[in-house]
Amino acid sequence: MMYDVSALRARFPALGSGIAHFDGPGGTQTPAPVIEAIAGALAAPLSIRGAVAPGEINAERIVGDFRCAMADLMGADPDGVVFGRSATQLTYDLSRALAAGWTAGDEVIVSRLDHDANIRPWIQAAERAGAVVRWADFDPATGELSPEAIGALLSPRTRLVAVTGASNLIGTRPDLPAIASLVHEAGALLHVDAVHLAAHASMDARCRGADFVVCSPYKFFGPHHGVLAADPALLATLRSDKLAPSSDAVPERFELGTLPYETLAGTTAAVNFIADLAPDRQGGRRELLRSAYAAIETHETALRETAESGLYALDGVTAYSRAADRTPTLLLTFRDRRAADAYHFLGTLGVHAPAGSFYALEASRHLGLGDTGGLRVGLSPYNDLEDVERLVAGLAQFLKT
Repeated sequence: MMYDVSALRARFPALGSGIAHFDGPGGTQTPAPVIEAIAGALAAPLSIRGAVAPGEINAERIVGDFRCAMADLMGADPDGVVFGRSATQLTYDLSRALAAGWTAGDEVIVSRLDHDANIRPWIQAAERAGAVVRWADFDPATGELSPEAIGALLSPRTRLVAVTGASNLIGTRPDLPAIASLVHEAGALLHVDAVHLAAHASMDARCRGADFVVCSPYKFFGPHHGVLAADPALLATLRSDKLAPSSDAVPERFELGTLPYETLAGTTAAVNFIADLAPDRQGGRRELLRSAYAAIETHETALRETAESGLYALDGVTAYSRAADRTPTLLLTFRDRRAADAYHFLGTLGVHAPAGSFYALEASRHLGLGDTGGLRVGLSPYNDLEDVERLVAGLAQFLKT
């Protein structure tokens, strides 16, 4: 089952510019209901959270709505949903809190498939604790990161495994449930970076078994910030620096200062916007989200296959997005031509497909592309066939110039 992409596009003011956006992996455009929710929160009475004045009550409601919405999206307990300035900040904070319990000789596993935000915080925390870092490699020929690649590195000293839910560079989606099973058999914790995954597939369905999951709402129509979800009981075992008068309750103990209520209101609206895409209107919001993501995957897969058919027919194009299970994210290079030049050329045609390694330095290097990377074509739920046709025609013109 699918949704009406024309009706969807009409709800995004930015799409009225006429630009064909293939920059979704860096952040999607924002729909009107999210913009209105942010403005509505700021227009109403708003104060520090409480239960007396209208502004206090509004603030309390916004925070509660945000935690419930993100819990539905992430398959989590609302009491385990933590607000953060970014997924990177949350991962750094978590790495420091966990590393406080590590000792010399403990081991941490990171993956070369990942964004650096799920690599460097763990390496730096391990260095401070005297822990050993082990690297899980993906197959550059296929783009696959197998559970066996993780399993071969596990030992009784493994404390944490950090892995992506989906590569922001080439789209690969590792088998997270299988990895989680291996990690837990070894007595370790699993941290999943679902920032790229969250835009394309249900975290509720795909991140089962992860102990910690982070995402960024601006990748799925929301405002710019990060969210961490974990079992509240697990979070209660962790300590972080905080002000003496601030709450020590979970999840508040990890949230420093006054929360940006308007941002949280926008995030709740983004989750509801996704739920409204569900063709099957049965069940509560969590069920609607699963149905909506199934429709998104159907739409995006069809567009990806059309894009691949046209792009791979062009002479001199090399594609690196090859995993059997992947998001609609294509990384391309061109014979005797720079990806950065393709990016600039497409920009003159109103097609936005950026070039680079996009903070996935280890993945880019492992593919033999160094720090330069390639042209990233990232499809989003609002892309349509006309966008794809403009992209293919634009690259064909570029290769002839």
